[in-house]
Amino acid sequence: MRQLALDIGLHPVPTLDNFFAGPNTEALDHLRRATGNMLRLPVPTYLWGEEASGKTHLLKAVRVAIQEQMGSPVGVGWLDADTVDIPIYDERWRVVLLDDTHLYTPEQQQTAFNWFINAQTYHCWVLASGRLPPADLKSKVREDLRTRLGWGHIFQLHVLSEAERRTVLRQEAGARGIVLTEDVVDFMLTRFSRDLGSLSQFLDHLDGYSLVEKRAITIPLIKSMLSST
Repeated sequence: MRQLALDIGLHPVPTLDNFFAGPNTEALDHLRRATGNMLRLPVPTYLWGEEASGKTHLLKAVRVAIQEQMGSPVGVGWLDADTVDIPIYDERWRVVLLDDTHLYTPEQQQTAFNWFINAQTYHCWVLASGRLPPADLKSKVREDLRTRLGWGHIFQLHVLSEAERRTVLRQEAGARGIVLTEDVVDFMLTRFSRDLGSLSQFLDHLDGYSLVEKRAITIPLIKSMLSST
């Protein structure tokens, strides 16, 4: 059995430019303005929406933008529900990113609250996300953190429509130099997770397998890849 060359496909780094805004243009424009004007103290920003609405992509995109501005990874503090080794607040940070706050453990909530306090002291922007609006987080996070999440700008992110998902899938494929026929797009959207992050990873695997097999991407090739794993 041939092993998949999973490292061959190039997974595009999440950026503000490659985020397909669709109904979320207002939130994207806000983040562009905020990252472009870091000398001014922005009030906190909170993004909320269903799974696959783009919250994590946008937080990672802001991380990339700030790190590129500074030419160093030290300018960003990151915390998500999977973070185990929680860093101490760094005075060099220009933005604190808090992803999936509704899933935080008590320890992570304490860290997020402390980061909020320090961010105010050092004029650092806080960008957070969660599945629910702050008003509905009462049973999920401690009250002092919840009120801070709801203090500044709040944007609801909406999941893309079927047509918009197709556009993004083709856009992701094009970034890898892949041409997807309509039947392949139909197959992928009906047989696999419609989460754009999962589809993007699937394209990585498919790209690598296609290169190893030296075959164009077709439904039979996808089935062959799946049967070989």
